Amino acid sequence: MLTILAAIVLFGVLITVHELGHFLAAKGTGMLVTEFSIGFGPRLFQKKVGETLYSLRLCPLGGYNRIAGMEPGEAVTPRGFNGRPLWARMLVILAGPFMNFLLPFLIFFGVFAFSGLTLPVNEPVVGSLMEGYPGAEAGLKAGDRLVSINGRKLEKWNDINALVQQNGPEPGQVVIDRNGTERTVVLKPRYDGESHRFLIGVRPRVEHRQLSLGESLKTAALAVGRTTAAMVDGLRKMITGKVNADIAGPIGVAHMAGDVAAQGAVPYLEFMAFLSLNLAVLNLVPIPALDGGQFLVLVVEGILGHALAPKAKEVIQMIGVGCIVALTIFATLHDLLQ
Repeated sequence: MLTILAAIVLFGVLITVHELGHFLAAKGTGMLVTEFSIGFGPRLFQKKVGETLYSLRLCPLGGYNRIAGMEPGEAVTPRGFNGRPLWARMLVILAGPFMNFLLPFLIFFGVFAFSGLTLPVNEPVVGSLMEGYPGAEAGLKAGDRLVSINGRKLEKWNDINALVQQNGPEPGQVVIDRNGTERTVVLKPRYDGESHRFLIGVRPRVEHRQLSLGESLKTAALAVGRTTAAMVDGLRKMITGKVNADIAGPIGVAHMAGDVAAQGAVPYLEFMAFLSLNLAVLNLVPIPALDGGQFLVLVVEGILGHALAPKAKEVIQMIGVGCIVALTIFATLHDLLQ
């Protein structure tokens, strides 16, 4: 039950925020929005306010805005998407992904402002150990200071990881200081397939501190920027074949949502922020039917000085929908196999 509820809330919030971006931009630029819908399938609730019908539908895995003039072949009208200036159409397309960037920023800001920030201490002192890994098996304890590895002195925690990766699977002589007494242990790093790194199974000490509002804003912006950069880099590596494609579909995401929800509100909100950034980045990929693909079409039309032929747009849309359907099937099959 928790998994189902967590997944419904997660998908509902992310889709609503995304579609709200398109909706507000369309309304703000004078376009006619005839329907704002969250979900697909039969309507569970509907209410017309002014010229717009607001509806909630049975399946929460989607949503849409029905904006006049968006479909290929529709008549050009002053309030239709196809009748508005190029800048207005671009703004409407980009507003959805923008909201998916804004939501994580607000989540991170709220978490940092109210809960503070827990950071690893960058000194070579063991904070905790991973059970079943070389460090624990060799008898290391929390509070042990790692002095050197194979004779190379350790000044910072980052030095440990650098030397372990450099030595690879080779056993290393590690000098530790425990309560002022030094002793040497031999640790043979273990390769971790999930992180693609060699590990000896030690974690740094952490410290918790409260942040001011200014620090929270700055830290939230950095978190969004760094996470986005990591996602873009990961996507680039998948496209170029440098790493295997490991894509979770709706089933996998739902299970993860249930797992993090069981850990508490903060992990759940952070997962929502992470997924929102993922949605923003993927939506900006220039594939037809995604926001990035639609934006690219607008750029081409701006360069040409006229709209593409309706038939050409239909073909482009069909290719895009085919790509999305294929990717969804692949991700769902991957979930089921997992």
